[in-house]
Amino acid sequence: MTGITVAGVRRTFGDVVAVDSMDLDVPAGRVTALIGPNGSGKTTLLLVLATLLVPDSGTVRVAGYDPVTQPTEVRRRTGWMPDAFGTWDTLTCREVLATVADAYRLPRAASRARIGELLELVHLADLADRPTQVLSRGQKQRLGLARALVHSPEVLLLDEPASGLDPRSRIELRGIVRDLARAGAAVLISSHVLAELDELADRAVIVARGRTVAVQDVAEGEGHEPSARPWRVRALDGARLIAALDTLGRTHADPGPDGVDVDVRSDEDAAELLATLVRDGVPVVSVHPASGVLEHAYLAITEDRR
Repeated sequence: MTGITVAGVRRTFGDVVAVDSMDLDVPAGRVTALIGPNGSGKTTLLLVLATLLVPDSGTVRVAGYDPVTQPTEVRRRTGWMPDAFGTWDTLTCREVLATVADAYRLPRAASRARIGELLELVHLADLADRPTQVLSRGQKQRLGLARALVHSPEVLLLDEPASGLDPRSRIELRGIVRDLARAGAAVLISSHVLAELDELADRAVIVARGRTVAVQDVAEGEGHEPSARPWRVRALDGARLIAALDTLGRTHADPGPDGVDVDVRSDEDAAELLATLVRDGVPVVSVHPASGVLEHAYLAITEDRR
């Protein structure tokens, strides 16, 4: 399992440059998040990887194969879940998955067992024989994930997979994706919900204006020098908290209803700050990061690329 490699890929639509010399590496056994502003080329790149668009230039390899010259080999090894799930409304959930299994030429006996497993996995077993037109958006998203997994792909492309999912389904989605990565799959997931990606992804590729601008490990400090980011501190006595922070010379924002955002360099710095405030008699209620690792990195990197 070799994952995905992209080097210098460019794709235009007339005068519009959607992807401009983009680079990407999605190793097997890890979850890589693809994040960036609207119009930064994320979906276009995913369509190239899924063999649905041909790049103007650059090289792409998916599971070791070229999507342009070897599209069949790529499709055999890739599970594709687009942001909008299209299906045949009159077919049942089981029939949709069976049709996809037939398209991949899976043996009928094996595919029946596989379909049953997937319907249980995405919690649609009770709707297995109902037409898909009765499904809610969230249920269709879950069916879309099952459809992408029918042939046990080694590469998984997910475009906004949590869209329309309720909180429990989002948590279950995280578990499914993490299990697939642990089993060796290369997972590339595009999403605007950065807080969820903090808990799901191992690393992130940040893109803007069609280009790769940064690669960020989600585990803070892994391969990176720690950088300051805001932590939110809340105390029973807000005025006393502000006075203590000023005395300590700590840079902070104006207080809000949820507390005060204070610049903190690392987890160790946060622990030291908390200990100092408590020692000084400040009635601290909570201390936590005001933003996740990816959100902080994304906002800092894309500030001038809106």
